[in-house]
Amino acid sequence: MTDVPKIERLKSRPQFLAAAKGVSLARGAVVVQRLDRQDGDPAVRVGFTATRKVGGAVVRNRAKRRLREAARALVAQYGAPGSDYVLIARMGTVGREWDRLLDDVKSALTRLATAQGPSRGSPEGRQAEASIPSRDTSGQDRSPA
Repeated sequence: MTDVPKIERLKSRPQFLAAAKGVSLARGAVVVQRLDRQDGDPAVRVGFTATRKVGGAVVRNRAKRRLREAARALVAQYGAPGSDYVLIARMGTVGREWDRLLDDVKSALTRLATAQGPSRGSPEGRQAEASIPSRDTSGQDRSPA
């Protein structure tokens, strides 16, 4: 029998912010962020969030409940030990068919389990974009000093 990593919850804002610095991947009705903690603890920690853009409180809570169930079913099998995951609900999370939502979460988890380095949307990934001088609306170059 294989060892199933212990699954814990992310609860504090610093934990969510730290996970946002890792790699992320959008799949269908969910965005999944992953941070490899590199602390030697094999536990997998998972957090859930939904912005007000998704809907009112009832809709956001329903979306998070669906993501919690999907994570309960899939993280033990497809999550990487020693990682923090944040599942972010998107507009279609509540109305998505359950099987398709599970497929979205599963494909994101398997893809992130093999991902290396920061994502394009992370601060490290944006450093390359920041080196390109941009133009503001006045037409003058804004090069970093």
